[in-house]
Amino acid sequence: MRELDGPTQGLKASVTKRLEATFRRRVKGDTLVTPELAKHLVDLSHEMNRQVGVLINRNGEVERVIVGEPSRLYLPDIGRHRAGAGRLRGLRLVRTELRPELGLGREDLADLTKLRLDGVVSVEIDPRGVPRHAHWAHLVPDAHKRTMSPVVETYPSVHALPEDAMARVREAEAELSRVFGGDAREVSRASAMLVGVWAAGKGARQRAEESMEELRQLARTAGVKVVDAVIQIRRELDPRTVVGKGKMEELALQALELGAEMLVFDRDLSPSSLRQITDMTELKVLDRTQLILDIFAQRATSKDGKLQVELAQLKYMLPRLADKSTALSRLTGGIGGVGPGETKLEIHRRRARDRIHRLEEEIGRLSMQRAIRRRTRQEANIPVVSLVGYTNAGKSTLLNALTRANVLAEDKLFATLDPTSKRVRFPNEHEIILTDTVGFIRDLPKDLVNAFKATLEELEESDLILLVVDAADSQARDKMQAVERILDDLGITEVPRMVVLNKIDAAPRIMVSALRRATHGIAVSATTREGLPRFVDRMQESLFLQEEDRRRAHEAYIAEVMAETGN
Repeated sequence: MRELDGPTQGLKASVTKRLEATFRRRVKGDTLVTPELAKHLVDLSHEMNRQVGVLINRNGEVERVIVGEPSRLYLPDIGRHRAGAGRLRGLRLVRTELRPELGLGREDLADLTKLRLDGVVSVEIDPRGVPRHAHWAHLVPDAHKRTMSPVVETYPSVHALPEDAMARVREAEAELSRVFGGDAREVSRASAMLVGVWAAGKGARQRAEESMEELRQLARTAGVKVVDAVIQIRRELDPRTVVGKGKMEELALQALELGAEMLVFDRDLSPSSLRQITDMTELKVLDRTQLILDIFAQRATSKDGKLQVELAQLKYMLPRLADKSTALSRLTGGIGGVGPGETKLEIHRRRARDRIHRLEEEIGRLSMQRAIRRRTRQEANIPVVSLVGYTNAGKSTLLNALTRANVLAEDKLFATLDPTSKRVRFPNEHEIILTDTVGFIRDLPKDLVNAFKATLEELEESDLILLVVDAADSQARDKMQAVERILDDLGITEVPRMVVLNKIDAAPRIMVSALRRATHGIAVSATTREGLPRFVDRMQESLFLQEEDRRRAHEAYIAEVMAETGN
């Protein structure tokens, strides 16, 4: 005899025997459930005062019998059988409901969508133990949005359920296979809804849209498929759920309709808000910091980079290890779970602190080794020039253009993470060490800045910092200021800086002229090599001329910029 699922302790032997006998029942034809099986489940549920459910396969056989609680039924693990993109699970859930006014709840729709069930049937029971209405939820493909949406139909009784229901399910699956191609490639990427919440104020809407566009790019870099983005402007943020209870319920339902597996918030969430939102939505919930940490974990290749990312992740997760809520389990695995891994994230606080201490010691040793290498370079009297800038400003492309290197350069945020140093020889036999550093971003997580201080400390020893700005970006000035704030926070204020306006081939000339006037920067294109000779000359002037000659050269360049831009 197959075993029952759920809390069966304390049940009468006669009730247990009747529950086990449910496995021998069959449903014939294309009906969802027979009236006889429904009445059997209703009688058992009324006697135990608990929900009872069965999972029925397409042959009409009862595969699982589940005993629940008075207000909820917890489904067992049913594996990944038939879980391709164009196929449904091949199982339908039939359960009882002791609260007639509820019918089908959010949990039912979540199970239907996440598990790709053939359908969910809820049979209401009145206080006398008599069956009432029957509710049937099933999935309907949306070819335009490439998603599946749950549809709920209500009938006066089990007898009124459509006789061709399973035939309709098979038709929906055929359409699903046509839309998705019948394989798992389309659903292999995690799908997410982006949520931006901003306090009301002047320019709040514009700032929110700009920030959400950056979050969309971060999600793309992390390998997340964005199905929708929601912006909410509030007078004040809700301390529990950020967006408010009503809006959160709306987001949960919208996520179900769009097939989103997670919510990604464009702000940092406190541990209590994270738990509250996760409990309400039963979705994986990430905030901006965790998404950035995940990208860093995916792209770190050196030992130093991997250690520093793990350190930042553990520091981020430490306050979230206070209890073993379901939110923690949803944070592990997949997007938002790369790095330390599930086992390290679930260890108790003492072991997490021990690991943090060991990582800090190891990173400290690596920092000492870098200091020795820096002293060697200083003794050789070779100037060090560091490329610094907002992520995706084109630093790696510029490095490749100047050194003929082959550093990874993609149109993604944080395409390169680990610093790269190359030697450059100028035509007049001068040499420099050119270093490409990690890209910066607004609201860079504090723990991440602290963790990368060891790597970024090389900036303090630089002879020149090249602040690379994407001239084609409408937010170029704001992003440049964000980078300068981070440099100031790191205490890097004494090193000379030169602004490099990159990607001028993709920017309107009027925008380039305005940026040159405002920043006195050098205009170049790393891809077309336009402006590179003048850029190299300016670097040599800054590095190798005497102080007085350098000042004169700088004044001459400013005068040249003002003349060219018509000021």
